Amino acid sequence: MRDARGVTDHLEALQGIADANGGNRASGTPGYDASVAYVEQRLEAAGYQVTRQAFQFPFFQLRSSSFSRVTPTATTYTPADFTPMTYTGPGTVDNGAVTAVDLAATGLGSGCETSDFAGFPAGSVALVQRGGCAFAVKAQNAQTAGAGAVIVSNNTAGPLNGTLGAPGTRIPVIGVPTALGQELAAAGTTVDLAVDSTSETRTTYNVIAELPGRTSGNVVMAGAHLDSVLAGPGINDNGSGSAAILEVAENIAEVKPANTVRFAWWGAEELGLLGSEHYVADLPQSERDRIGLYLNFDMVGSPNFARFIYDGDQSDFTAPVAVPDGSDQIEYVLEDYFEAQGLWYEGSEFSGRSDYQAFIEADIPSGGLFTGAEVLKQPYQVPLYGGTAGVAYDPNYHQAGDTIGNVDPKALETNSDAIAYAVLTLSYDTSRVNGVQGRPVPGGTFQEDPTDRQFRVTPEQKAGGGGLSPDHDHDHGHGGEEI
Repeated sequence: MRDARGVTDHLEALQGIADANGGNRASGTPGYDASVAYVEQRLEAAGYQVTRQAFQFPFFQLRSSSFSRVTPTATTYTPADFTPMTYTGPGTVDNGAVTAVDLAATGLGSGCETSDFAGFPAGSVALVQRGGCAFAVKAQNAQTAGAGAVIVSNNTAGPLNGTLGAPGTRIPVIGVPTALGQELAAAGTTVDLAVDSTSETRTTYNVIAELPGRTSGNVVMAGAHLDSVLAGPGINDNGSGSAAILEVAENIAEVKPANTVRFAWWGAEELGLLGSEHYVADLPQSERDRIGLYLNFDMVGSPNFARFIYDGDQSDFTAPVAVPDGSDQIEYVLEDYFEAQGLWYEGSEFSGRSDYQAFIEADIPSGGLFTGAEVLKQPYQVPLYGGTAGVAYDPNYHQAGDTIGNVDPKALETNSDAIAYAVLTLSYDTSRVNGVQGRPVPGGTFQEDPTDRQFRVTPEQKAGGGGLSPDHDHDHGHGGEEI
């Protein structure tokens, strides 16, 4: 691609979709459905047959909450004092009496047994202590006993950021620090508590499109998650990767590759990689065996960017799970592009926090690009990429500010071109990755074991700038603790 104009056009369309749908494109919302429709329309116009793969997922949205003590001493609590649990039900309690439930935990744990609620006054607020069983068990027992809400007091220092694990609880459930829990246990305590939330199972989608090759048994896949978080439009995370592979798909629609090329836009990634995990899990083993490799593109236009390539040869990081053989060669394909352009780059850990994970666990060689999320840029990187040390690669990560103005045009252009290069190169020949010979790559194939890299950041450069944080990827764990 000569420039990033086409990619930017797609980003502008995704921004417009978010603007028209409450400011986000999160799975399970109208903004995501409109994003799916946009990708489908563009692909179908380019001649692709498009598959929309539906799957269910646990949706949760917290809109507002408030909590105060009415008696014995009126006190209004701030968000620093209490935390609604993920998947809490909505509801309002006015001047509700607080009833302590087995705080001495003489049995399994406070609120863990239905017998703990014997004689519980219906409509009052259950005060339980953390420990002994999952929060969801305590909440379900309280709900069955007729509680209007549940307060869970921490049993260790600090706030309690908990999750009920899944939708199903119909009453409000909040966590509070130990000291506040002890105060609320005082006789005669009443509280006001309100939670406005949605917790339910919804349906969302992956979008899959395929460009048939001369053979069908060696599929080259490229994927990016299409959803944003609820907090913002998600134009860098991950409109950038989604737009880049959409532009590549449109540009090569008339090509007849040696290897079949399959593009995927994943849903519910921000809720725990759910779309890609569903896709891989749903494939019969014979279909998994057809996938020769997977390329992942999650955030490729960060405003304070660095150029990261997933570390397939494990020369910079040791991944938490074994990286499939051939992943090193994917890394070298992407290195080849940056070397040819005279652009600095470095390795990024396969940390398990993006959509490559399901493919790695299925023993499918994987790789891709990343330009950084919430981790701070290091001093040694500034002369190589520009930007500002001590500032996050993306200061608007998972925030309302992740708009069209949050994308660096240079990073977007160079990474989009690298994506196109990798997809086209591997559509010709994957023999270095998995031994499957295609046809000669124009201009020659990539190096199996490169030793003459001039623009790969060295350990000495990293050490001179204070080193790298090992957490280059962005964390999609959500909802806090369950017990």
